[in-house]
Amino acid sequence: MPKTAFAAAALAATAALVPAVPAAAAAASTAASTAASTAATKPLHLRGGLTLHLPTSWKVYGKGDHIRVITGRCVSPKGGWGQPECDSFWVLGPKAIKHGQELFNPYTAEHPYYPATDVQLCPHNHKWGQVLGGASVKGLRQVGPGHKAHYREWKATCVSYSTGKVKSRYVQREWFLPQTKVLVVDQWDTPGLSGVLKRATWR
Repeated sequence: MPKTAFAAAALAATAALVPAVPAAAAAASTAASTAASTAATKPLHLRGGLTLHLPTSWKVYGKGDHIRVITGRCVSPKGGWGQPECDSFWVLGPKAIKHGQELFNPYTAEHPYYPATDVQLCPHNHKWGQVLGGASVKGLRQVGPGHKAHYREWKATCVSYSTGKVKSRYVQREWFLPQTKVLVVDQWDTPGLSGVLKRATWR
């Protein structure tokens, strides 16, 4: 199904309100974030002298312009962009950024990272498609001392391929450093990631 028709079907579908996050889940997320900031770390050296200090439990796959950091369960750790059902985030370089907008145009922080021309799989369930909407948050976020990234939170839905009915919702978070040409994309609301980026170091 063409992306425009698919998105129209999704927008026409009646969506249920997203339930509030249970207190226990919120507490678990906070605990995970705290643990990520205090546990032993390992360095991930990136372009431009940028280093991320990752929790030792996180696994790094790929290299160069396409690095995937696995933070939990993952069906296919070595899968490329769009491989669903993998708790992870991406660290992308110039080659990915050059074709990172829809229709493979250059990525800018004005539009979400979406290197495709058709409907992509929902990151959380391969049986559904994804539809990216507008940005609910725009601003700057610290990435190590003396550096700030363009930060966006893009609203997204996972929808039925057959009916366009909304099945779930999520946020695609992005940190973009245009001078260094590094883009971090997170579709899993990864606990502790914001802190890891804030505590990054530069040489």
